[in-house]
Amino acid sequence: MAYFAVQVKTREESKFITLAKNMNPGLALDILCPRRSLTIRRRGKTKQVEAPLYPGYIFLRAPSIDPDLYWAIKKTPGFFRFLKNNTNIQPLEGKDLELLMHFLHYGEVVHKSRAIFDENKRVVILEGPLKGLEGRIVKVDRRKGRVKIKLELQDELFMVDLGVEFIGEAQHAES
Repeated sequence: MAYFAVQVKTREESKFITLAKNMNPGLALDILCPRRSLTIRRRGKTKQVEAPLYPGYIFLRAPSIDPDLYWAIKKTPGFFRFLKNNTNIQPLEGKDLELLMHFLHYGEVVHKSRAIFDENKRVVILEGPLKGLEGRIVKVDRRKGRVKIKLELQDELFMVDLGVEFIGEAQHAES
């Protein structure tokens, strides 16, 4: 099965998925929208919210995009385009597919990673979805408990905040 990226209206990914499934009950649509779990603090109160990992994108899992599937998705309100473009629809491959599979390995919702700072003040991810992606970290916000990472999807770069729990500084051995 291949994965195809579809650009949809930002912040309406869930609505698009619901509409696509309701408008096409005959088609077995396998639509994914990986989400991230964030802790948001407003007016002194904290709450957990889920936001899309790839804002404005959903992923179709299908062997290929046949005409029925193409028109079913294209007619759904909120659709913008298939990636690369509507005339040259290509499945995800290479780094794009690896990164998507890395996040899907942790489930549909990506939870917080656990991290420490080493003696050089660099972030070291101990466990969680950010493990192995340390090179993509652009900015660290200790107060909010977030890191900003750089994601790429079909040659389009964008930044995403992911939750991280800092459990202290690394202990270095003194001789």
